[in-house]
Amino acid sequence: MPDPVRDPALDDVRRPLGDAAALLSAGQSRAAAPLLEQVLASEPSLGAAWRMLGDIRLVAGDVPGAQAAYDRMLWAVIPGADLRPPALALAEGRLEAAQEALRGILQRRPENLPAAHLLGEVLARQGDLATAEALLAHVVEGAPALNLARLAFALVLQRVGKSAEALAALQPLLAREPRHNRARMTRAALLAELGDYASAAEATAAVLADIPDQPNGWLVYGATLRTLGRADAAIAAWRRALELDPGCAEAWWSLANLKAYRFSGADLATMERLANAPDIGPERRSLVDFARAKAHEDDGRYGAAFAAYARANAAQRALRNYDPARVAATVQRSKAIFTPGFFAARAGWGEPAPDPIFVVGLPRSGSTLVEQILASHPAIEATRELPDLQQMADWAAAQARAGYPDALAVLPAAAIRQLGRDYLVRTQARRRLGRARFVDKAPWNWRHVGLIRLMLPNAKIVDVRRHPLATCVSAFRQHFAGGFDFAFDLGDLGRYYADYVELMAHHDAVQPGHVHRTIYEALVSDTEREVRRLLDYLGLPFDARCLRFFETERPIATPSSEQVRQPISAAAVDQWRSYGPWLAPLEAALGPALDSYPDAP
Repeated sequence: MPDPVRDPALDDVRRPLGDAAALLSAGQSRAAAPLLEQVLASEPSLGAAWRMLGDIRLVAGDVPGAQAAYDRMLWAVIPGADLRPPALALAEGRLEAAQEALRGILQRRPENLPAAHLLGEVLARQGDLATAEALLAHVVEGAPALNLARLAFALVLQRVGKSAEALAALQPLLAREPRHNRARMTRAALLAELGDYASAAEATAAVLADIPDQPNGWLVYGATLRTLGRADAAIAAWRRALELDPGCAEAWWSLANLKAYRFSGADLATMERLANAPDIGPERRSLVDFARAKAHEDDGRYGAAFAAYARANAAQRALRNYDPARVAATVQRSKAIFTPGFFAARAGWGEPAPDPIFVVGLPRSGSTLVEQILASHPAIEATRELPDLQQMADWAAAQARAGYPDALAVLPAAAIRQLGRDYLVRTQARRRLGRARFVDKAPWNWRHVGLIRLMLPNAKIVDVRRHPLATCVSAFRQHFAGGFDFAFDLGDLGRYYADYVELMAHHDAVQPGHVHRTIYEALVSDTEREVRRLLDYLGLPFDARCLRFFETERPIATPSSEQVRQPISAAAVDQWRSYGPWLAPLEAALGPALDSYPDAP
């Protein structure tokens, strides 16, 4: 006879939920995920199930899917019947409706902190980060143990560039719940942003101990290990990703991007099959093409390598909305604005601190080598390719309809000086060694030399320049995840290089001697002479440790990380010549910038 107390329908939920939890505890998240989805399809109010599913998706690299699951979890656990409809609206992307309902609730009950938390989530999705930050700070202050609000606060702080504050906000949550996976993954990302890659690796490893069967988790872990210089451990991590998924295109590319790694014949055969599989998407195919191009290159098959590079780049170019005319227009506007009279009228406006050293140029120009040399000096600390200057340029552009750089002409002295001070404050958390000077090695900052000269007039600017064909071919052989959309077409590369040379020549003419130029080939042929010239420009005494830069241990996140951990070599100077037969579009686009190198046209 059936048990009258027991509801048989609930067993349809309990059994697969219990099975999913057991699988997840056993480290089998990929088997647990479909069971959780099955449970939630029939009983969507199970907050714990949504959280487990969100954690699995997050470690798997499915950020939108993870966010959708976490939103449903929030809807399931939010207290108060009146909060369920706006929580559901948030989960379904109906942000205006959610905001209207929540503001109504808060008008009636301003003390309702869960409603304020939800409104902070909505505002963050709408891009109103300043209001969201203030609101969530209020919630966390009023209810310190409200973990979901605290996590939302940390995520907003991360988005506005306050990584140190975000990390501090997470600590009480993790003290209460050390195995909170979303908080642990967020903490790992924040630690990496702050340059503490060793702690980031430990945090990622702790997550992998619980969820070890997601290839993406091993990709992230391997990238952090590589940054720390632990190449063998990074290779093992990426190989583990391939054991879990032989079609993991990101793992193949990660191995290729470790420049000293050599693929086996079996590896190449696997990549060839994967690259030509009918069901592989353009992004993944492109990554595999970059990797197999490297394998062909290492074996001296340059025709096959170039064909693979060309296909990889064409796929990336099609995925990106890059307009070379916009860069050229910015260069021309910069030349019109940044005149001797412009700077003379604004003398003394900026923040006078001499701390920053901006290393600018093109990617693959030798800038990481120069950074490593500078970081070997006891007075200089290397940070990373910082986004702060670009963000300040974006802010300035929003202050006037004229856009950037024209808006700089209407900013008052107080705003210019505040920009300089803000830059120093924002970058302070990344200066972990407490040295007097620090390097910001964002290559794209060549477009912002005028802004640097305004807001930080005593900062130093080092322009690292390499032969245009060498630079552009090296960039063409490199997959860039973001920030370098010009690098996927030889014509775009040539035009970008020519624009860069033109603007830097303009600054040389307007303010002679304010930018120091390091020519890569000269640095390779007579390292000590060029290092002495560089340190003289910086006003620092020569230090022999700069010549033994390869002994300096520090995290390096750029593609050149392995090369700069070795003694200087001329091997890469003429590497581009192997691709000479295919470079006509690049040569045409470079024009006089090629003919006059190392001078400007």
